[in-house]
Amino acid sequence: MDNVPGRDQNAGQRELGEALVESCGTAGASVGMLYLPDPDATRRVLHLTLATGLSREFAAPWSRVGLDDPIPVADAVRDGRLVWLGGQEDTARRYPRLGLVLPYDFALAAAPLTAEGADPTGAGLVFLWPGSHQPDLSERENKALESARDRLTGILLRAAGQGRPARPAAHPVMLKPLPPPTPGPAEAAAAMAFIRRLPGGNCALDLNGTITFLTREAADLLDAPVSGLLGNLPWEALPWMDTPVIEDHYRAAAISRLPRTFTTPHPTGRQLRFDLYPDDTGISVRITPGSDEPDEPTAPAVPRPGAPKEPAPSRATALYPLMLLAATLTEAAHAQDVVEKAADQLVPSFGAQAMALLVEEDGRLRIVGHRGYPAALMARYDGTPVRAATATTHILSTTTPLFFGDADELLAAHPNVVIEDGMAAWAFLPLIASNRPVGCLVLAYSHPHTFAPGERAVLTSMAGLIGQALDRARLYDATHQLAHSLQTGLLPRVLPRIPHFEVAARYLPAARGLDIGGDFYDLIRIDDTTVAAAIGDVQGHNVSAAALMGQVRTAVHASAGAPPAEVLARTNRLLTDLEPGLFTSCLYVHIDLAARRAQLASAGHPPPLLRHARGTAEMLRLPPGLLLGIDPEASYTAVDVPFAPGTVLALYTDGLVEVPGGDIEEAIGEVAARITAAPERHPLDDLADELIRHAGRGAPRTDDIALLLLRSEDPEPSAPPSGSRPRRA
Repeated sequence: MDNVPGRDQNAGQRELGEALVESCGTAGASVGMLYLPDPDATRRVLHLTLATGLSREFAAPWSRVGLDDPIPVADAVRDGRLVWLGGQEDTARRYPRLGLVLPYDFALAAAPLTAEGADPTGAGLVFLWPGSHQPDLSERENKALESARDRLTGILLRAAGQGRPARPAAHPVMLKPLPPPTPGPAEAAAAMAFIRRLPGGNCALDLNGTITFLTREAADLLDAPVSGLLGNLPWEALPWMDTPVIEDHYRAAAISRLPRTFTTPHPTGRQLRFDLYPDDTGISVRITPGSDEPDEPTAPAVPRPGAPKEPAPSRATALYPLMLLAATLTEAAHAQDVVEKAADQLVPSFGAQAMALLVEEDGRLRIVGHRGYPAALMARYDGTPVRAATATTHILSTTTPLFFGDADELLAAHPNVVIEDGMAAWAFLPLIASNRPVGCLVLAYSHPHTFAPGERAVLTSMAGLIGQALDRARLYDATHQLAHSLQTGLLPRVLPRIPHFEVAARYLPAARGLDIGGDFYDLIRIDDTTVAAAIGDVQGHNVSAAALMGQVRTAVHASAGAPPAEVLARTNRLLTDLEPGLFTSCLYVHIDLAARRAQLASAGHPPPLLRHARGTAEMLRLPPGLLLGIDPEASYTAVDVPFAPGTVLALYTDGLVEVPGGDIEEAIGEVAARITAAPERHPLDDLADELIRHAGRGAPRTDDIALLLLRSEDPEPSAPPSGSRPRRA
């Protein structure tokens, strides 16, 4: 641990350190932390500058806190109020992230450092008390906390007034707590004699977990030399102790300041028992030959006759699946993803047999998803009015978790309930997002189940994470549905039928994102022998892109019939007037079937492919033209090409040919080769499907695909030679 800042630190920070350590002792707190604002940060953040009573490892994850983060000190400073957390369950319910990372017993107070009539300092103070603390602050602790705030605020204001404002350090400075009285030589000798007479072995850890003292008996039990243990972490010096469970016992003792006992096997096969006794300076450890008794000193709950014993998962074994769930939920895009990922991990990890997720919609409870419950039963509960007196509706109105270890407990709370699910224990947990209830998580167990306090807190934290993920996923789903409906409504539902003209169209959304974008196509009948076709790609994959796609398609449709260069110029002027902030590529084709000619003009769009009748497909290198929506004065050039019967023209967007890291011209060449290889009278619908399948065989697509295939046909079948008869099929 570091000492109070020395000569290289300014006097104000040294004074702050002394005040923090003394105030922490006066308040009876086990941990004290001082946060200072960063005046140079682009976003408002708090830096942990001074801390006492905890290790640097524990402080590291909380060393930089954004004012918008769901962290107690951020809420306290941002809102100018005291934040009090009275215990583990309170922390888990209100701050799931904190409850997840530190699922231990402690009480916490976070307060802003402000003075009446003065500008806020922007600093924050955090105190932690041991897990044995009462749910509320005592009058003495309240006064000590107010005194600490006044003292620290005064130091900050004086330093600022003297032109030397306290600034956050690059790394938190870890302060030693007030030391206990130093024993004299005779007292120290008596203490050592007392320790040697105790059976078993004894050692001491500092708050970092480092071994600072060790008796010979302890080293013998651990089967390691004293020199190899002193100054090291137990789980680093002894490989057989390098398990998350053992480290978690140490973490729990260091944070909660509560005694803790566990038994673990030695590599020789014998059991060793460890009793941990923490205080503000470190942890005393007593090591004795162990037994097969339960790790915790408290007697386990006796299950009902006939019910299998279901011990609650240890904090470590519950923590790691929960951490994995937290990481997994970040990948859940849709509400059903949240249901599936949560069910895959929660039901087996916590010994439950069934799970259901419910949300409130229009005054009723709707089941988003379930696992382990019959679909028919869930259908009966779907649509329950929120006014009904049920455990799930109670959760929505109070946001207080409910745990029922057996059916009698559930019936005592809700006498009118009808148990139809065949389960014997339940946890009803609120799904909280943005400080509001969005739904309820139900976990059900087939046998009576004892919900230990630690398990309740972990389950509550888990529900908070699921609530936030579900809220984001439902918003994503709503946005996706809106965009999909918008694009579906703007793309042509049915392409016009034109005599002696075959057409096939395909649209495939991107593999990722909103599954929506700005790719569009259109076929416009001008008269019986004249047709126009257009294809384009609006920048982006969102609702704005889809909306602009509709505007571009409408503008092209309104100008159809004019020369291609003029159609693009008019559309370009319209887009620049609208100032959408997005750009669009577009390819417009005017086909005269009677004259057997086609005119094409491009606004930065990928080149089309033209397959001549009974010939090969080639890429048409058109003058590229400027993207639509950039320069209102941009002009475009049209190219005239033959379009005899049997000619195939392929228009496409870059999603068909563009692969990350690939050469686009090679990809276009592959598409051209496939068009060339198609039989002469091959149906265009079949060819379109083949090209889409080919695009999906490579690397994952990151863009939409729009494809439009056009082919002219002979007005009449060729007449048989004179004097010959038609051949029968």
